[in-house]
Amino acid sequence: MRLTKLGHACVQLAEDDRTIVIDPGSFSDAAGALAVADAVLITHEHFDHFDPDGLRAVMAERPELDVWTSRTVAESLADLGGRVHQVGHGDAVTIAGFDVHVYGEEHEILHPDVPPIPNTGFLVDGEVFHPGDALTVPAEPVPTLCLPGNAPWMKIPELYTYTREVRPERAFVIHDGALNDLGLTVMKAHVARAGEELGKEFTRLDPGTTVDLATA
Repeated sequence: MRLTKLGHACVQLAEDDRTIVIDPGSFSDAAGALAVADAVLITHEHFDHFDPDGLRAVMAERPELDVWTSRTVAESLADLGGRVHQVGHGDAVTIAGFDVHVYGEEHEILHPDVPPIPNTGFLVDGEVFHPGDALTVPAEPVPTLCLPGNAPWMKIPELYTYTREVRPERAFVIHDGALNDLGLTVMKAHVARAGEELGKEFTRLDPGTTVDLATA
């Protein structure tokens, strides 16, 4: 499997001639990937993960493209009918030939008085877990973690706690599109240290970088 970071929280996963894209939001450069994707997975409705206008435009051009997503995103795309599939915690589905297990129910808290929205994380082929905007710990091993590096709902100590709980073999940073160069420097240092604690190498990929997980 090959993982490509497309910017912020968006990644492309490819194996043989099959490709899926996860969370092509407004902070990512996902147009090229969506043009060849077999399916799109969306964890939740926030604009940095879900660009409804951009996605609708691609789906209008590519009638074979389907979406797998949380309840609220599925409801917002209900006019697309059977091309939109709602999934939730505990589901196990096959998407474009990939075995996908769904973990997580709620977005992390953003405001003490506002109930959290639905958030669905995706574990693909038992290899790559994309948690969306939640620190969900799947009930099975996670070889490769898409690790949130910065968010309004997250503190650095939570990054360490999360990696200690998941204990991935490798982690690649997502959710870093709002950081300037100074912020990236600080975040990358903590990510590297979190990996060192577990005897692993955790890192941030620059947007557009592809990693072959068989050799990573």
